[in-house]
Amino acid sequence: MPTTTAPAFADVTASDSTLRRFLHGLPGVDAVGLEARAASLGTRSIKTTAKAYAIDLAISMIDLTTLEGADTPGKVRALAAKAVHPDPTDRTTPRTAAVCVYPDMVATAKAALTGTDVKVASVATAFPAGRAALDVKLADTRDAVAAGADEIDMVIDRGAFLAGDYLKVYEEIRAVKEACVREDGGAARLKVIFETGELSTYDNIRRASWLGMIAGADFIKTSTGKVGVNATPANTLLMLEAVRDFRAQTGVQVGVKPAGGIRTTKDAIKFLVLVNETVGEDWLDNHWFRFGASSLLNDLLMQRQKLATGRYSGPDYVTVD
Repeated sequence: MPTTTAPAFADVTASDSTLRRFLHGLPGVDAVGLEARAASLGTRSIKTTAKAYAIDLAISMIDLTTLEGADTPGKVRALAAKAVHPDPTDRTTPRTAAVCVYPDMVATAKAALTGTDVKVASVATAFPAGRAALDVKLADTRDAVAAGADEIDMVIDRGAFLAGDYLKVYEEIRAVKEACVREDGGAARLKVIFETGELSTYDNIRRASWLGMIAGADFIKTSTGKVGVNATPANTLLMLEAVRDFRAQTGVQVGVKPAGGIRTTKDAIKFLVLVNETVGEDWLDNHWFRFGASSLLNDLLMQRQKLATGRYSGPDYVTVD
C-alpha cells in the first residue's frame, strides 16, 4: 500500500493553524473506556496450538535491539546471529524481524545479515532525546541509509509537539522521510517514535499518531525504551485505533510498534490479542507490527521449548544479549 499521504492532507498541512485545527478537532479519548477495553482484552486465555502460533508470531515480530554506549562490532555480530537462529538447538524457530542498532553499527549488522531476510533498523535523529538541529538529524539519517539500513526509527521533537508547534514536527518528519530515500531510488521504511510517556495525555498520543501518519510514517512507535513509561496496552490500543481509522479514511496502511517494557510471553500475547481484536489479521504480520523488546525473546524461547518438551528449561538454556 502507498505510504506517502501528504497530498490527501494538503489543506490540513497548509499552515500551523489549519494543522492545529485538524489535530484538536479529533475526537477526545475516553481514558476510562480505553483502559477498560485494553484490560479486558488482556484477560483472553490463549492455550496449546494457539499459544504455539502466537509465540512463533511474536518471535518473528521482534526488532532485536542493542542501543548502548558500550556496543561493539562483536556484540552486534552476535546479536545478528541470534536474530537469524534465535534457538540454535531448534532450526524451526522463526527469525526475528530485524536487528536495530545505532547508525555507526549499521554496516556491521548489514554484513552479518547478508543473505538473510532479517532487516537492519537504525535509530536516528539524535536518538533518544532528539535534541539536535535538523541538519544534524538529517545527516544522522542519511549516514544510516547509506550504510545499508532497511528501516529508520526516528524520534519526534517532543518539546515542539508539547509547545503546540505541530507544523515544525510535521515538516521534520517529512524531511526525514525524504532522507530515507536511497541513491538507487528505493527507500528505508520510517518508524516515527512519539515517546508516549512524555506526551502526558491520551489526546496527545492520538494527535501525534495522526500527525505522524499524515507526514508519511510507515510505522508509528510508542517509545524509545529509555524513559520510565514505555509501551502499555492502553497506549498501543489507542495507536492501533488510529491506524485503523486512518486506513478507513485514506486507504493507506501504517504499522505499529510498541517498544519498551514488554518482557514476557504473556505480555506479548496480550498485545497480539489487541492487534487481532482492533485492526485484524491484516496487521498480524511483521511487515505491519513489531515488538521493540529484546529481553522478550528469551522468555518466548523458553516458553517455546516448554511447549515442545514439556519441561521449562530456564534462562541458562538461552543466550544472554
